[in-house]
Amino acid sequence: MHKGNRRLLVLLILLLCLGGISCQRQVADKEPPTKNEQPLMEKQVAVYYLKFGPQDAYLVREVHKVKTDKDARIAALEELIHGVPTTPGAAPVLPLGTKIKGLKVEDGLATVDFSREVLKANVGSEGEALGIQSVVNTLTEFPGINRVTFTVEGKVDEQALNWWGHVGLYEQPFRRDLSAVWEPTIWVTSPRPGAKVTSPLQVTGTARVFEAAVNIRLLTREGEKLAETFTTATAGAPERGFFETTLEFTKPVSDQGYLEVLWHSPKDGSELDKVRVPVKF
Repeated sequence: MHKGNRRLLVLLILLLCLGGISCQRQVADKEPPTKNEQPLMEKQVAVYYLKFGPQDAYLVREVHKVKTDKDARIAALEELIHGVPTTPGAAPVLPLGTKIKGLKVEDGLATVDFSREVLKANVGSEGEALGIQSVVNTLTEFPGINRVTFTVEGKVDEQALNWWGHVGLYEQPFRRDLSAVWEPTIWVTSPRPGAKVTSPLQVTGTARVFEAAVNIRLLTREGEKLAETFTTATAGAPERGFFETTLEFTKPVSDQGYLEVLWHSPKDGSELDKVRVPVKF
């Protein structure tokens, strides 16, 4: 091969190689960086919102499903800010724009660190007391938490101590208190929805009913009654009491059913505020 042609061939090969490398780099540069993202998981959290009635203000408890990659406790606190209550007239009490800066739990004490936006609420003295309790009750739904204290931007300065200008944080740490939770009338804490149950079945919950009388029954999906009992809560309306009892039953052929908890009207005996919890056998 002629020397000139050979040099031309080598030059063409070099140009092709360099062009290929350049293209590969351009493609690589366009590829987005790999992110180590956690998949969003659906979690159920119990939250407490504020409701102003015609004469009184009180708290309502709701169970929300949230999709998040965060700790369920953080997700519950954020639901107090951004969540949409399903109870008519209920509303979040923490101001929009509030951020949860951190949450530390040690020896049963949860310390929540808020951004300074949390101090912008204007709900009066009654609303302030209930607003504080809404956070405390939400966090004490989680095992291992029985007391709650607040900080703002990592500390409790004079402005934070005054909180919303009426009640303040002078009595913290705060403890769980359901006395101002008026809705729902009944809720069941055990068994959980969708749980597989066996005999004897332990049933626990709270109720705000006349003379503390709570009726409980277990049914198959087809409506066959497996067991029924009556129990008395620790307090009757207008107070909220706790109830606990057991049901003994024979395992049915059906693999699904319901636990029903209710109370009867003293006027006509009708069933009121029935809660139905789906279970598996």
